[in-house]
Amino acid sequence: MLPDDLVPKRKPWPVVLGIDPGTHNMGYGALVLAPPGVRFLACGVLRAAARAGVAQRLGTIAAELDQVLRQLRPDALALERAYYARNVQSTLRLGEARGVVLSAAARQGIEVFEYAPSEAKKAVVGDGGATKERVARMLETHLGQELDLSSDATDALALALAHCHRQGVRELLAKARPGSGQGS
Repeated sequence: MLPDDLVPKRKPWPVVLGIDPGTHNMGYGALVLAPPGVRFLACGVLRAAARAGVAQRLGTIAAELDQVLRQLRPDALALERAYYARNVQSTLRLGEARGVVLSAAARQGIEVFEYAPSEAKKAVVGDGGATKERVARMLETHLGQELDLSSDATDALALALAHCHRQGVRELLAKARPGSGQGS
């Protein structure tokens, strides 16, 4: 898990957390909006036991997500928008995982922004139909460092970066300035 001192108590800059929901694996990726721009903070995958029942998996992921939210203290959460999968059961499971995220964010008072997978890909690569490999390579370019990530963590970071692009880094930084009531 993440170190407790990853984000200082009085953080100077906003943190944007992206979440790629799932009931087996839930990817997360956090970015800090600091001058001169977006910086990588942390990412990973919350995993539930594959053979556990749905309720047990959701409970495990909810507990781990609560811990991530406490440690990263995001100012905004970018969540993958629900989409219809070819398999109805997969669509329902995705909805259950999104419910866990929405509930956890609400309990922590974190504003949630939803993006379609194609929106995140377009923000990172410029092509809404880009492959996961292209997205991963472009994330490394945007963040200026090599990242060896699972596809779940890559998707989550892409969502966070899409939010930064959509909201505008300057606007997000302005919200976090001292005296604005946020970011402390």
